[in-house]
Amino acid sequence: MPTSKSGLHVLVFPFPAQGHMLPVLDFTHQLAQHGFAITILVTPKNLPILNPLLSAHSSIQTLVFPFPHHPSIPCGAENVKDIGNHGTGPIIGALSKLNDQLIQWFKAHHSPPDVILSDFFLGWTQDMAHQIGIPRIAFYTSGAFITSVFYHLWQNIESLVSKNVVNFVDLPKSPSFIWDHLPSVFRRYRKSDPDWEIVKNGMIANMSSWGSIFNTFDALEEEYLQYLKKIMGHDRIFAVGPINLMGSPDRMGPCGSSTDTNQRVVKWLDGCPDRSVLYVCFGSQKSLSEAQMEALAAGLEQSGVRFIWVVMSTAQQMAQGCRFVLDGFEDRVSGKGIVIKGWAPQVSTLSHWAVGGILCHCGWNSVLEAMVAGVKILGWPMEAEQFVNARLLVDYLGAAFRICEGVDTVPDPIELACKISQSMRKDTIEMVRARELQDKALSTIKVGGSSKKNMDRLVKELAQLQGH
Repeated sequence: MPTSKSGLHVLVFPFPAQGHMLPVLDFTHQLAQHGFAITILVTPKNLPILNPLLSAHSSIQTLVFPFPHHPSIPCGAENVKDIGNHGTGPIIGALSKLNDQLIQWFKAHHSPPDVILSDFFLGWTQDMAHQIGIPRIAFYTSGAFITSVFYHLWQNIESLVSKNVVNFVDLPKSPSFIWDHLPSVFRRYRKSDPDWEIVKNGMIANMSSWGSIFNTFDALEEEYLQYLKKIMGHDRIFAVGPINLMGSPDRMGPCGSSTDTNQRVVKWLDGCPDRSVLYVCFGSQKSLSEAQMEALAAGLEQSGVRFIWVVMSTAQQMAQGCRFVLDGFEDRVSGKGIVIKGWAPQVSTLSHWAVGGILCHCGWNSVLEAMVAGVKILGWPMEAEQFVNARLLVDYLGAAFRICEGVDTVPDPIELACKISQSMRKDTIEMVRARELQDKALSTIKVGGSSKKNMDRLVKELAQLQGH
């Protein structure tokens, strides 16, 4: 492994959402292994998420700033999981208030960072890096296809806000999306709203960054990576994913997660036939409505498919008395399915030989984890960039099914049951495609693989930046 001898100091600034922080921290783990000096900027309540990384690398420093006050963010909320995806804009706006404080910290530091590496949701740091006089690298926790879509949207926002369908004629395959299927962070934009102007300007500024890092790989999105190189006018675009395959600090579940439950799940899986189990989970930020829960429960039960269902409920839903699942459901499906309430070890569960598919929202991290495990994706895109991801997986790659779509859609249980049972058959072409993508994902991080070569190229280029 090539090691940097330059002593380059990197400031890492993650965006406080589970799906954003974990890939950035996995990448930071790689930087630390290559010998770079690292400081990570977080607010107090996000500091515990760093514990596995800090335990693995005692040399990593932390810079902890109080979370700035914002009128739209409840006191004590510092992460998207505390308020939901609708809070993304206000959180970006709030964090931008750290600009002056950060510049003062740089000026006072005896050995300040040479480079800023920040999440693409924090595009305002591009201007800050310019003020300080150092390069900024944009870290994309999602893929190159959605980034290409974002570029077109934010560049042409004035002409698009009234359109029912948006055509991306300049992009490879010339996709088009109805308004409701565009990324929700774009659809929530409100002209002249201070937070959303920061979001828009930051997204545009990302394209001027010194370099861009993507949690994807060439064989998955090569034509969109090439498109971005053309748009940005240079080749400092590094597809280094799936990042967690390159090695991650040991990461346990959140406090209170049950080892007994994990052992029970593994024991149950051990008794199931090969590729017969469907894993059901919609990420850490999305909770289904009670009507959706009832429809999904009925669909799973009627499908006859073995399943593990990870159920997340927000504090607000629990306070309102929303039920996790139908009364008597767990008793009726005993032996056929397991319901886990709260966190579950998704990566290790998907890698079990008995798991053959995942029913999920098509969030990018879940997509990559399913790909690495070689399981089929049964997609239910709801918001964020999920409809774009589903287009790539279902229509372009043929490695997934579209089971349902829409954040408020309540599927018909009989129709859902039919789709689940058909999708989980072992003889589908989607299963073949999923296995092919697994082979490509695993090979890309090996010696000679594209992500391994891109990581080595990035390390070499970073090592030349000190003092520039």
